[in-house]
Amino acid sequence: MRLIDHWLADGSEGLPPAPLSPVFDPNSGEVQAEVPLGGADVLQRAIDSADAAQPGWAATNPQRRARVLFRFKELVEAEIDSLARMLSAEHGKVVADARGDIQRGLDVIEYACGIPHALKGEYTQGAGPGIDVYSMRVPLGIGAGITPFNFPAMIPMWMFGVAIACGNAFILKPSEKDPSVPVRLAQLMEEAGAPKGILQVVQGGAEMVNAILDHPAIAAVSFVGSSAIAQHVYSRGTAAGKRVQAMGGAKNHGIVMPDADLDQAVADLVGAAFGSAGERCMALPVVVPVGEATADALRARLLSAIAALRIGVSTDPDADYGPVVTAEHRARIERYIQMGVDEGAELVVDGRGFRLQGHEGGFFIGPSFFDRVKPHMRSYQEEIFGPVLQMVRAESFEEALKLPSRHQYGNGVAIFTRNGHAAREFAARVNVGMVGINVPIPVPVAYHSFGGWKRSAFGDINQHGPEGVRFWTKVKTVTQRWPDGTPDGGNAFVIPTMG
Repeated sequence: MRLIDHWLADGSEGLPPAPLSPVFDPNSGEVQAEVPLGGADVLQRAIDSADAAQPGWAATNPQRRARVLFRFKELVEAEIDSLARMLSAEHGKVVADARGDIQRGLDVIEYACGIPHALKGEYTQGAGPGIDVYSMRVPLGIGAGITPFNFPAMIPMWMFGVAIACGNAFILKPSEKDPSVPVRLAQLMEEAGAPKGILQVVQGGAEMVNAILDHPAIAAVSFVGSSAIAQHVYSRGTAAGKRVQAMGGAKNHGIVMPDADLDQAVADLVGAAFGSAGERCMALPVVVPVGEATADALRARLLSAIAALRIGVSTDPDADYGPVVTAEHRARIERYIQMGVDEGAELVVDGRGFRLQGHEGGFFIGPSFFDRVKPHMRSYQEEIFGPVLQMVRAESFEEALKLPSRHQYGNGVAIFTRNGHAAREFAARVNVGMVGINVPIPVPVAYHSFGGWKRSAFGDINQHGPEGVRFWTKVKTVTQRWPDGTPDGGNAFVIPTMG
């Protein structure tokens, strides 16, 4: 059985035996590899290497650090096809979607290549008589990232790209469900010229997560996953004195106004709801048509589009989406579908029981579509994270606006309309962190920042872009005076002023 081991600067030899967790092939349901679930001993070895490497890396000028990232970007681009196949084989998303996963991560690496500009501080000449003041951004030291199964390339690169560019060492704990690509990315970073110990990968489950949160040498932690775990990560990490950003779950809404281009809206909604089998925190699992006429017309078009969806193995170039990541996750999705039925929602399309011919053991589930879902239903209030689209009918713009604004999650939202005033009003008033106007998945470009509100994010600083630079650095401010040799007769016991 193939072992996907840790990637440590000093290797994993001599570490005590650890329990092994299976890595499945979602297309067949068979175990294809195993990964060790390490704990504090593995983490300590990584920290020792990071601690030795980080001061020298921080002292390397930003332009030279950027050159390493440029080379890393080139190496990943040269391997993007094999990396996409590797990712697809463990996650289940189709290869084209896996390439997109990698490319969106590379976008942040590309942003991080401009780190010499992003790290420039502020300067005031003559803040007082002969006194100048300047600030600089300095690295935190050792950072850590805890990443989910659904984007095993993009989210790690969102984290370590900026952190390493800023001069930090970084320890990555990827999901144990699809750990191969993160290990390969760490290998490529070393090939690109990063010193050993600057990027390491530790494998593990809850024990490793808690070890990261508790270890005093780790200055900051970035996390993406479910809201319950995000809250735990934030609470435990901050209690240990760390800077923490913890991105949680989502229940993103797509508002469809009566004047929307319904054909375009349907194409966007189906792709955003069912792409990657709905395993995206920026998916659109809730559609909110405004007015009964809009709802009826939208429903008819959605049914036609859903019927045309093709589910296939992840290597099928014609498949719209592939299997979900594990049998356990498929069972969870099916429980939510039954919950919706029990709560009284109208199950118009039932994806349960779908089996792909020749791949009956795979973790496949068909698309499901509910109509007449009500806000009080638990299946609406919670994140399903699968290929399930729920329609909540609204009588007015104001009612539609309230639905995402009052929901416990506030990651993303979209509005489909031709009316500029309605779009502007919606964007200004909706209580959600990322807004799309005729854009179904409003993930910001790399030089802006990603982050939701409410239970979708814990912590005050978002990911990547300028916010990422702020998260992975701290500000040092220097007040300097170069005397001309003439005593000023000042009293050193009086607090200095700049007047």
